[in-house]
Amino acid sequence: MTLIEDPLGPLSPDFAKQFVRDFRRPPCQLYLISPLDVTGAFPDRLARALDAGPVAAFQFRVKDMDQHAAARLAEPLQKICADHDVAFIVNDSISLTKRLGADGVHLGQDDGDAREARDVLGPHVQIGVTVHDSRHLAMEAGEAGADYVAFGAFYPTTTKQVTHVADPVLLSWWSTVFELPCVAIGGITPDNAAPLVAAGADFLAVSGAVWNGDEAAAIRAFAGVLGK
Repeated sequence: MTLIEDPLGPLSPDFAKQFVRDFRRPPCQLYLISPLDVTGAFPDRLARALDAGPVAAFQFRVKDMDQHAAARLAEPLQKICADHDVAFIVNDSISLTKRLGADGVHLGQDDGDAREARDVLGPHVQIGVTVHDSRHLAMEAGEAGADYVAFGAFYPTTTKQVTHVADPVLLSWWSTVFELPCVAIGGITPDNAAPLVAAGADFLAVSGAVWNGDEAAAIRAFAGVLGK
């Protein structure tokens, strides 16, 4: 793992020490990301997870699959989310988001531009952008019309290859300067989540901590950290 130098330069360590979470921002919420395999009993597991505690959004994340197959897998999960009033977000694909009429799309740095997504999807679809550990990329995403930015990885993770390591002070800086929500991602568990909440994260994006064990117990544990 490497810390990529931000063109804006490092943040002062004193920034984190002085930061106080703004009580006017909504409390931090859970953003659930699917495992790569959502076949078999996964719809039942998703329903069980969403029954266990509050989840704001669910990201459908599959790889190396044609759009027809992905849509067939997504549709029952999208219905489960709708029944639980949970936003259904598609990872990477603007076209699949449009096809499904999903609530949002999450774009990596190589998955298209927020402006392009807005042109295709319209004004009401949520657009999120991965910005790694870069304040510069985060500001660019905001200027391009993103609805949220995702910083990370904050902790080691096996869900995806980690090439960027983010410091929690990024969350503090972002939430102090901008109203746009920020998501913390990367290796987050109920045991290590509290510092990210205190640092200013609006959402915690989690995957392995939920799906690698008892999903209902994990959701309840996160709810305890978030005070829900």
